[in-house]
Amino acid sequence: MSKHGRILVAMSGGVDSSVAAVMLHEQGYEVIGLTMKTWDYATSGINSKETGCCSLDSINDARTLAVNYGFPHYILDIRDEFGDFVIDNFVDEYLAGRTPNPCVLCNTHIKWEALLKRANKLDCEFIATGHYANVRQLTDTKRHVISKGKDENKDQSYVLWGVSQENLARTKFPLGSFSKADIRQMALDMGQEELAKKSESYEICFVPDNDYRAFLKHKVEDLESRVDGGNFINSQGMIIGKHKGYPFYTIGQRKGLGVAFGEPMFVTQILPESNSVMLGRADELEKKEAFVKNINLIKYENILQPLSNVVTKIRYKDAGMLSTIVEQNNQIKVVFDHNVSAIAPGQSAVFYEENDLLGGGFLV
Repeated sequence: MSKHGRILVAMSGGVDSSVAAVMLHEQGYEVIGLTMKTWDYATSGINSKETGCCSLDSINDARTLAVNYGFPHYILDIRDEFGDFVIDNFVDEYLAGRTPNPCVLCNTHIKWEALLKRANKLDCEFIATGHYANVRQLTDTKRHVISKGKDENKDQSYVLWGVSQENLARTKFPLGSFSKADIRQMALDMGQEELAKKSESYEICFVPDNDYRAFLKHKVEDLESRVDGGNFINSQGMIIGKHKGYPFYTIGQRKGLGVAFGEPMFVTQILPESNSVMLGRADELEKKEAFVKNINLIKYENILQPLSNVVTKIRYKDAGMLSTIVEQNNQIKVVFDHNVSAIAPGQSAVFYEENDLLGGGFLV
């Protein structure tokens, strides 16, 4: 009988999830490792070398570690669910003129649900991942709250805003109080030198070489010919050039426009109905307000009264901006203390009260 009960650990084969599994094993949990196969290039028809969490090498690395430490390991094929939900959404969002957030959808709608479903079958009380974040339960409201990980450079709370209270109640983040350097040192102390040296991938797992434009062209038949030759327009609606198709541009983009204007110009709006891309100066990207839909609140059940001194992040590596937020008509209205630049519809807006994650949603 284990000291702390049975726990299912998501193992990608990388240093973070591997150390998390060993850490829990040594703490006395009955660990079961699970690697999820979400994607492979072979079935997609894309000719590229597999890398990252879905590669055969990564799966073998996870299994080998589990065998060496004497706990079971399983592989779960969720390519169908992943493709139907995450990849279809990714394509649909770009075709709608928005910038998608596939890692958020994958975490909250695919990986957590798949983990808990398998955890139930294996009689696991908890699940764990190698995310750099923390979770605790409040004594008064009994709500489960995510807070930032100790390592500000590695904090991953931003991509976890969609996890439900029910799922958080069974989730553990063993790495939350450690830095990345700590984890690499632990891997060395375990005698896992190759694991400790593993590089990190910041690419979307299903987009080879981080080239989302090539991915869209592969997934959508005749896309290039259908959208090529649309108009660049200015804020007055005047045509100022031709572009290669609205799905291939993102809000805030300056490089790669293919047209010289004599001054720096940025993508300020994408208009799919007319295959138009609006360009403007840097100041035309700035806004004081934003609206956020598909809300998931974590720390509080609702925010019906304006809540000030909230730090709102509008992209993963964003430092965040002080703001006031309030729920209005099933959305959250954000009023920033100062203008922010390049608010991209489809990206996540995530709200923080000091280190605590209040919740988040998708920018309208």
